[in-house]
Amino acid sequence: MKNPAETQDRPVQVFLPHRAGLPRLTKYFANLWGRRHFAAELSRAEMRAAHTNTFFGQFWLVISPALNAGVYFLLVNVIRGGSAGPDFFMHLLAGLFAFNFIQAVMINGATSVTKGGNLVLNTAFPLLLLPFSALRTAFFRFLPSMVILFAFFIYFDYFGSHSVECDAITGICKDFNTIHFSPTMFLAIPALVLIFIFAAGLAALMASVQIYFRDTKQLLPYATRIWLYLSPVLYYADQMKPWMLKLEILNPLYPLLGIFSETLVEGRIPPLTWWLGSAAWAFGTLIIGVFFFISREREFAVRI
Repeated sequence: MKNPAETQDRPVQVFLPHRAGLPRLTKYFANLWGRRHFAAELSRAEMRAAHTNTFFGQFWLVISPALNAGVYFLLVNVIRGGSAGPDFFMHLLAGLFAFNFIQAVMINGATSVTKGGNLVLNTAFPLLLLPFSALRTAFFRFLPSMVILFAFFIYFDYFGSHSVECDAITGICKDFNTIHFSPTMFLAIPALVLIFIFAAGLAALMASVQIYFRDTKQLLPYATRIWLYLSPVLYYADQMKPWMLKLEILNPLYPLLGIFSETLVEGRIPPLTWWLGSAAWAFGTLIIGVFFFISREREFAVRI
């Protein structure tokens, strides 16, 4: 039999609710950075569980977004009376791929803490690693879609049909094929960085909301689908009605997806207001999401 004195001296860990508040941020972020490899390994394990390390798993990651975009293109092309061309198809591809990345981050980030309940209860670590792990997983699943995008880009640029019009007076001819490589395309990299930052904030925010409202995951697919229809993905931004454009100031995807499509597909430099709006939405969402998550993190173990 165990000595009663030894049983009484054994430390007992009790989880109690904490008052919302921020810990020492310097120590917290140092610990977060020091354990970044844990988030990477957790992401790799999740991807292996989804069979993305097999040939057919990787093949599906590449072909699935292309099939999804093809379905949307057929539907929208029918609505437009068959007038949609390669430029619109590329706009649709870029917008859908970026939107699907944000949607995956929101849905997977929402359940990142609740799925890791055993880790939360039995291991002491910065819980922000869990939604960031979901962010990493979604990003690596997003990268194969860029392969599809550039494959279509090369096809339309070199093998697609070109319409050439020549001025009868000057004799100058212009190629009206809008799909072509240009140095402006490299501006899509900072645009993608802003989308990544925005998604990181959403992952932390959705993970916090899911702790308090367990139906969040079920509502997100419907909410994101409405968000898709309200964003300039299935149509160009200039095709929106004037009253809708006035409301787009409340839609963060309007500037974020706008600069991504304008730079990557159309080869144009977006207005400065789009860049400033995208930066404000991206960093604002990151700050709100991360600090709200950290301030509530200490009571997550009680609520799981």
